[in-house]
Amino acid sequence: MYANILLSTDGSDTARKGIKHGIALAKALNAKVTVITVTEPLPVDYGTGFASGWIPSQEEADAFDAACKETARKILDEARSMAEQTGISAELLHVPNAHPATAIIETAKSKGCDLIVMASHGRRGLRKLFLGSQTSEVLMDGSVPVLVVH
Repeated sequence: MYANILLSTDGSDTARKGIKHGIALAKALNAKVTVITVTEPLPVDYGTGFASGWIPSQEEADAFDAACKETARKILDEARSMAEQTGISAELLHVPNAHPATAIIETAKSKGCDLIVMASHGRRGLRKLFLGSQTSEVLMDGSVPVLVVH
């Protein structure tokens, strides 16, 4: 049924549930697995009108990039370990300086994935509206089926 599954994680406990579920599903289906984590760009405030903004120095930008790379490495190492404990191998992918939902959708297309597995915090009402949801964006904008794990 599904031969190529993309698992998305931000390293949170909630995302970990999605990874566990996706790995178990991949094992049961003998499917290929890619695990993706996305880090967003450093926010820059150019200021508007009379407000002064903040533009990071090269050292600050480099430190931010290094921290993102290290965080992604830890997240993907944990996913690799989870996959290996289940007896499967997974391709690991860090997409830096990108909007998570967009990167997940684009990666699913470029890798030929036929299912995306993501976790959701299950927020409802105004909290969901104000906080946004990468899972909701992938559901709305993507063309690949999405399995949402609560």
